[in-house]
Amino acid sequence: MIIVPVKDGENIERALKKFKRKTEKTGVIKELRTRQAFQKPSVVNRRKMMKAAYVQQLRTREE
Repeated sequence: MIIVPVKDGENIERALKKFKRKTEKTGVIKELRTRQAFQKPSVVNRRKMMKAAYVQQLRTREE
């Protein structure tokens, strides 16, 4: 559970910004989106391989 302590006189927008940052860091929203629909392990592995190939291609272009 994510807890954001709010000090007296602190702006609510600042507290919301802290909350959003904490949720993004922990990856809660990203995990919820991936769990909404089941993906076969072969599809997940294929996407990982395609992403790795793309990143490697970008790095070789850079050099």
